[in-house]
Amino acid sequence: MLKYFFACFLVVMCTLSGVSQARELAYVDEALKPAKLQGSGKLTWYGLHVYDAYFYRSASQNPSEFALDLRYYRALAGNAIANRSVEEMKKIGVPDGQAQIWGKQLASFMPNVEPGQNITAIYLPKQGTTFYYEGKPIAQIPGSDFSKAFFGIWLDAKTSAPKLREQLLGQSCPPPIFQEACN
Repeated sequence: MLKYFFACFLVVMCTLSGVSQARELAYVDEALKPAKLQGSGKLTWYGLHVYDAYFYRSASQNPSEFALDLRYYRALAGNAIANRSVEEMKKIGVPDGQAQIWGKQLASFMPNVEPGQNITAIYLPKQGTTFYYEGKPIAQIPGSDFSKAFFGIWLDAKTSAPKLREQLLGQSCPPPIFQEACN
């Protein structure tokens, strides 16, 4: 009986956790009109849980719109997040000079995060990438070149986290911005 109660409790808590996540991300749903969770996964570094990632696609006729939400489990400085983004962009082929320019832009607005906080990036083709911290917009970087490089950290075939990429994309193709052939 106790095992049954515990199993029911876990199911209810997982369900409530998903509802909470969806409720908190109303701005993603509004931007993507409506949003559909495509995949999610966990990033660990040397065994430490760094963040959970949630990848959303537009459920409408325009599949080129998407969002990535990162819910942190570690405290990180905004400059550290920007610097790591630069390193990851370079790994997928962004030239050093361009990655450094984008890194300075990211460092100018990337907040320090504490466990439980989130940063969301939403890509809309006509607007570029808009960043949100705890549901509030903090910056926008126009153009698709930055967006391809930034989201490529997770979604490019050359990502340093291929397992996470697979979890985020699931059985679906990457967004058209990546111009990747899809089987």
